[in-house]
Amino acid sequence: MNYLAHAFLSGADEELLVGNFIADSVRGSQLQLYPDKIAQGIILHRQIDTFTDTHPIVQQTKERLRPTYRKYAGVIADIYYDHFLAINFDQYSDAGLAVYTQHVYNLVQRHHAILPKRVLYFLPYMIEQNWLLNYANLEGIRRSLTGLSRRTAFVSNMETAADELRENYHLYLYEFNIFFPELMAYVIEQQKA
Repeated sequence: MNYLAHAFLSGADEELLVGNFIADSVRGSQLQLYPDKIAQGIILHRQIDTFTDTHPIVQQTKERLRPTYRKYAGVIADIYYDHFLAINFDQYSDAGLAVYTQHVYNLVQRHHAILPKRVLYFLPYMIEQNWLLNYANLEGIRRSLTGLSRRTAFVSNMETAADELRENYHLYLYEFNIFFPELMAYVIEQQKA
């Protein structure tokens, strides 16, 4: 899952959301540097990633992508799934996607003092280009994947992945619709533990 899903799966807890949002930029040894709730968000992010990466439906999605995109198949699957969450956001939340994305940006900015350098670097671009809202359209997905492709060390072909999504849209949507409710149930169980 990518930024939108990680934020959404944090629920209403603001610090949990911030931790979940910044987790990819926090090393394991840095966990104790953060307040408890933010650290819990970082841990939740890692649990979500593990569940996602090992789920049979996600494996199926990645296997379909792997011949063309190789090691970047997982990154592409995460972005596809954020797209499906974005276009179906009203099924999962009473807040509209535009309102929710502004809430996330504002919340993360309010925690500016604890943001890792990597997040401080990309956050202004994310907000300016409204990545979270733009996951809802294929052109936004294309821009995200093309931008990622430019930053990879190896040939990724990610710039063509929006075409792959368009060509097999219903298949990827079908997989998302099976997987995401299971992920939501998993997150609820983790938060009870």
